[in-house]
Amino acid sequence: MEKDICINGIRLHYEVSGSDGGAPVVLMHGWGCDHSTVRSIASVLEPAMKVYNLDLPGHGKSQEPPEVWGIEEFTQTVEKFIEEEGIDNPVLIGHSFGGRIAILLSSRRAVSKVVLVDAAGIKPRRGLKYYWKVYSFKAVKHFLKLIFGKERGGEMVDKMRGKSGSADYRNSSPIMRGVMSKCVNEDLKHVMGAIKAPVLLIWGENDSATPLSDAKTMERLIPDSGLVSFPDCGHYSFLDNPFGFRAVMKEFFKNELRGDKLS
Repeated sequence: MEKDICINGIRLHYEVSGSDGGAPVVLMHGWGCDHSTVRSIASVLEPAMKVYNLDLPGHGKSQEPPEVWGIEEFTQTVEKFIEEEGIDNPVLIGHSFGGRIAILLSSRRAVSKVVLVDAAGIKPRRGLKYYWKVYSFKAVKHFLKLIFGKERGGEMVDKMRGKSGSADYRNSSPIMRGVMSKCVNEDLKHVMGAIKAPVLLIWGENDSATPLSDAKTMERLIPDSGLVSFPDCGHYSFLDNPFGFRAVMKEFFKNELRGDKLS
């Protein structure tokens, strides 16, 4: 069943599925996706658990944030959703960008378990080439606004950003481009040690967006965590190896799923 709820003036769209009496799960997709992308994860849990599969703000049928948000604002929105729905001690599952929210939320709120799938949350290591590109862009940005004025120069800068950024960046609105730039530079390593719930890390060994080294760092920093990695899988490991993913999830949630309900 698909629903909408208003959280702090933002329309949030989500899908509810599974067993009403089962353990609650809050499922969060990655950047540029929506709840349908991770529906296969929900299907693993539906036989005995209740899954709240969100369209995060600015994605799917949910409204964009009114301004450039960081992970804090996204996390506050999900926290408010949990309160409004009366969800107690949920399981959190986050893929990629959704993993950022799961990390921050679980570091300060009681949750029963956490699954991080090819999750973001560690600031990428930058080389000299990256910084040369950044500072060159800043110089050009300053020059264009100086020569053509703030409004016209700003339009030219936005066009340059759209051409030079990643596909996710190019396909985003101006506000969501700002969100992406802000969030990708937020490092959550400092909160990982505060996560008290058991954490399962599931990764594709060929993930180039959030490399396996990130998962190993998370495993080292999160007290009660374990890592399962799949060879020949990328950033969408749950789609690249659905049978392996299902088996790992079944084992991690064996008490909640009550094995006889899941073949």
